[in-house]
Amino acid sequence: MEAGYAGFTIEQVARRAGAGKPTIYRWWSGKPALLLEIYARQRLDLSGTDTGSLEGDLVALLRRLFRFWGATPAGQAFTAILVEAQHDPAALQALRAFLAERTYPLAEPFDRAARRGELASDFDLATTLDLVSGYVWARLLTRRLDDDDPALPAAARTIARGSLRS
Repeated sequence: MEAGYAGFTIEQVARRAGAGKPTIYRWWSGKPALLLEIYARQRLDLSGTDTGSLEGDLVALLRRLFRFWGATPAGQAFTAILVEAQHDPAALQALRAFLAERTYPLAEPFDRAARRGELASDFDLATTLDLVSGYVWARLLTRRLDDDDPALPAAARTIARGSLRS
């Protein structure tokens, strides 16, 4: 957070931790892995996002996620990884591995909707999660994280309408 991604070095981490660089590399393969660990250690609280409808759940989740990214180091850490993954193969690989294990926050509203019988028979979770991820990452990368933004319910409505039974 102090120097941005470019100024963040394993050497500085080792120095501040009072450890040698080999010790840091023993735990993390490099900057991308360490930043993802920082991100993962921030706790995204999704309690209270079960509103009884997919659209309501999505609004609650988007508001909670944007508040989380704006108020914790997580937003800056994840932004740095997304940006770095565009030109660093190691960062891209670390990001893909991280995301493969952690779709649950975005998937949870759809899981609840499925249990309620709300989803269309041809609903495709993977594609929908890509669409939701694209939306939230665009907002993160352009620093539009206002959790009271009137566009959030409109986005949730658009996503929900494409997912629900007719």
